[in-house]
Amino acid sequence: MVGNALWRWMTFCAVILLALAVGRLGRFLLEHAATGFERRKQEARSVLFRSLGKPAIILAFSLGLWLCAQAGILILPEGLQSVSETIIRVLGAIALGYAVYSLVDLVDYSLHQLANRTESKVDDILLPLVGKSVRITILVLVVIQIVQTVSDRPLTSILAGLGVGGLAFALAGQDTIRNFFGSLVIVGDKPFEIGDRIVVEGQDGPVESVGFRSTRIRTLDGHLVTVPNSEMVNKVVRNIGKRPYIRRVANITITYDTPPDKVDRAVEIIKEILDDHEGMHPDFPPRVFFSDFNDCSLNILMIYWYHPPDYWSYMAFTEKVNRQILNRFNAEGIEFAFPSQTVYLAGRDAASRVGTAG
Repeated sequence: MVGNALWRWMTFCAVILLALAVGRLGRFLLEHAATGFERRKQEARSVLFRSLGKPAIILAFSLGLWLCAQAGILILPEGLQSVSETIIRVLGAIALGYAVYSLVDLVDYSLHQLANRTESKVDDILLPLVGKSVRITILVLVVIQIVQTVSDRPLTSILAGLGVGGLAFALAGQDTIRNFFGSLVIVGDKPFEIGDRIVVEGQDGPVESVGFRSTRIRTLDGHLVTVPNSEMVNKVVRNIGKRPYIRRVANITITYDTPPDKVDRAVEIIKEILDDHEGMHPDFPPRVFFSDFNDCSLNILMIYWYHPPDYWSYMAFTEKVNRQILNRFNAEGIEFAFPSQTVYLAGRDAASRVGTAG
């Protein structure tokens, strides 16, 4: 078989099978150790051992091929020998690259722990970007190493070729480049942070993640909306999560036949209800005015500010205010207005007036 005795092929297969077995055993032991560290709350060691276990099989396989080549177990023709050496070097580069790529999990964990010690949420945006950047760098380096191994050309020549190819790639991927720089603008300008509720182009919800290409928003009805970063930096972003309070502006309408003293009493009732109310800030006292004569009602303008901007607490307080206004107006005999029309009919003897609700 290609000039090799049967014992050489059997030895070669035995070495490869042994290498795979060692790789599987190493992976099992590393994952078992990682599980043990996880149970003992030693998370850093758990992440390290689990990361080392991922490339164990391909590393062992590459090492087995290298040992077979060094020992000269198989006798190959000169041309085939060169191809086999190239394949072994490529597999070695892939195995080492995969090992380093897996160890980035430890970097992610360390950065995550560091971010937990700070109050700023900017770290939550930077962490995914750092991890992705490191992984992309590793992939690029592995590709360059593989190209150099296969082509047997100097590194400077490969980099020059990549420069020309990079220009073509940049022209073809202009949108991707714009999105990448958009992500840098978001990190630098900080218009929002992870978890902030924002409104962009009618999409309302908390920010889930900011990546190289896009920002993901989980809308209030549960949909996941992806907005390219190049568009995000050019849109008007309403950051509801950063508002210091929630303001309510309400128009309380009463009927036109309400006597002036009852109108004054209605204003006083609302002022009493809102006096030193829940969630009031001294710099933002409530405002109540008899503000306007509407088409079919007298208008009382009510404005108040609720602190802190907890939406559900604000809604509970709003319901409380509404109930008190309803009960107190009914007790005072103050009628709420509703849209109506008054129609005058001219007759031969006299004019009659008919009021209809509309």
